[in-house]
Amino acid sequence: MSQLLPLLTVLAGIAVTMALLALLARHVRRRGTAGGALRGALAAHDEVWHGTAADSYYELQVQTDRKSPLPDDRWRRGPRSGRRA
Repeated sequence: MSQLLPLLTVLAGIAVTMALLALLARHVRRRGTAGGALRGALAAHDEVWHGTAADSYYELQVQTDRKSPLPDDRWRRGPRSGRRA
């Protein structure tokens, strides 16, 4: 039994850790906060190991935040105001 005690202690520690992670996952899914945190963690990983992936991530963020330009009168068909048809 004394040889089995360290193994049972390690297995109990792993089981407790897995249970706590499962509770944390359930909590995060209910609150809906997993997306931003996971995206930030992966962006930090990419910044360290994949430089071009980090550049692409930041470029996509800039494009997402950028407002689309308003339509211009130059591109409308038909006569312009002040000109004859």
